[in-house]
Amino acid sequence: MAVPTRRRRLPVELKALVGLGIAIAALGLFVLVAVFVERGRLDAVDRSVLLALRVPGDPTNPLGPAWFESVVRDVTALGSRGILGLFVAAVMGFLALNGHGAGALAVLAFTAGGSLLGEMAKLAFARPRPDLVPHGADVFSLSFPSAHAMQASVVYLTLGALLAAGQPRRRVKAFVLSVAVLLALMVGASRVYLGVHWPSDVLAGWALGTAWATACWLIYRRWLRQRTPPGPVAD
Repeated sequence: MAVPTRRRRLPVELKALVGLGIAIAALGLFVLVAVFVERGRLDAVDRSVLLALRVPGDPTNPLGPAWFESVVRDVTALGSRGILGLFVAAVMGFLALNGHGAGALAVLAFTAGGSLLGEMAKLAFARPRPDLVPHGADVFSLSFPSAHAMQASVVYLTLGALLAAGQPRRRVKAFVLSVAVLLALMVGASRVYLGVHWPSDVLAGWALGTAWATACWLIYRRWLRQRTPPGPVAD
């Protein structure tokens, strides 16, 4: 009779290095996109992608049936401050009720910090919204980076990492993280389809949001290990 063997787990230091590498790579991608945007090197690509999502010869009409555009508007709402705020409040309440008040405060600090970082980046670059096609949603701020893409990445990836950390099975961890990544990608893509952001805005938002969320995850893991040194901490 075969004796079941335990799966090997990556060393703590290696996991931290992988996380740090992701954060640095994402931040580097944001800087690269920002430099290219400032120099106008992505203008042609941005325009081509926006027009490719419109009916040829009619830039006022997005590709696909009318119901699909309505669905995309629903998806883009998942990156709005109101919806993300509800998600954050729900998770904070869950953590607080389970005796993890410090974790609830960490969620608030990480998500609020990411939102502030995005607004500062918008003011720094002051890029106007696309005027190539009509906007499929109301917009009230500057364009670069996409706040929806960045905030969705910050909130969903941060919450996904926290939820995955409490799951003992790898497939469950992978599922939770995959859903978080998919939500962030869908929100960002919806902004381009609706014509309210250049593709480079969204790419920059994803990159900066991923860098911030990963850095927050590393800080949170380190804090947990310092707080509970005798026992292992789930990753």
